Amino acid sequence: MNAAVKRALGKYTRLEVETGVSAASPQQLIVLLYEGAITTLRSAKAPLARADASARGAMISKAIAIIDEGLRPAVDPLAGGDIAQSLLALYEYMINRLLLANLKSDEASLDEVITLLSELKIAWDTLERHSAREPAARRDADTRMAAGHARI
Repeated sequence: MNAAVKRALGKYTRLEVETGVSAASPQQLIVLLYEGAITTLRSAKAPLARADASARGAMISKAIAIIDEGLRPAVDPLAGGDIAQSLLALYEYMINRLLLANLKSDEASLDEVITLLSELKIAWDTLERHSAREPAARRDADTRMAAGHARI
């Protein structure tokens, strides 16, 4: 593939992603954040296996940023109550596990966080499918109640 085709493909891919994000519902944005963190952590396994600390650290740092700067700020503790507090604690736990994974090259910690994020993503996928069939007002209320994510 020549350089011009690669550039065009890259621009198309970025545009497609930007369009998808701008058209996404709040629930879909949460799902996209989960997908991004999961994909990034799966990608961190290769540098972990080959002891490439720099690449491993970059991937794990990216996943931490998705959790810390994307998912955590979207939680509204006032609207979500105990569920939101539990979710915030879970995000903090995941970040700590990822820091440990990076520090000790611990694949089990990576796998644990991938599993936790995958379970949350499944819940949000289910919520998104369910709310797509309901009126907007009810869907918004259910979304806030589901996990306290209300500020996206």
